[in-house]
Amino acid sequence: MNITTILDQIDLGSIALPEFQRGYVWNRDQVRGLMNSLYRRHPIGSLLVWQTKTEQAIDHARGDGKLSTGTVKLLLDGQQRITSFYGIVRGRPPQFFDGNVQAFTGLYFNLEDEIFEFYAPVKMKDNPLWVNVTELMQQGVGVFIGHLLKIPELSLNLTTYINALNKLEGIKNINLHIEEVTGEDKTVDVVVEILVLQYLLCQIISYIRKIRLRIALKFC
Repeated sequence: MNITTILDQIDLGSIALPEFQRGYVWNRDQVRGLMNSLYRRHPIGSLLVWQTKTEQAIDHARGDGKLSTGTVKLLLDGQQRITSFYGIVRGRPPQFFDGNVQAFTGLYFNLEDEIFEFYAPVKMKDNPLWVNVTELMQQGVGVFIGHLLKIPELSLNLTTYINALNKLEGIKNINLHIEEVTGEDKTVDVVVEILVLQYLLCQIISYIRKIRLRIALKFC
């Protein structure tokens, strides 16, 4: 499912966040890292959701947003990534948000260096090569190309800048793999147990990687 569709599903109440999940805890460096990976088309991992009936989800969903009828996907793994991108694209947090909006507010992209930074007036004010990412996602590439065409001194590298704009906007069309936990037997206790096991597995994998790295460095 591409990122745009995921965000639309959140707006429709088809994807929500369970109340037992922690709030939004990412900082600006993590948000910049996510966007840099997406821009360079690096993998950012899959999402894990619990598909359950709406009447069951109502008792476990975070926030006051209306849920879709029938079934709902409760986001078990991927909240930080999806919340970050939702905030950047929509210019506001999702209905289930609980955290610091400044973590994803005011993100800019440099068309020449192809880097992401948060707004710094001294460096970015009146500089057409620094693009407000939220405005680009909402207004489209055409508006920004129009701005660039009005500045003759940028004409030499215009193609490069346009390619960067298209690549940046194209992040919205990146597909993310979604793994689903389904079944009538899946209760909150079962789902929480799955989350705990997944967390432990990630910790074990991380530990093994560190050991392998130490061994490799030792014999270099």
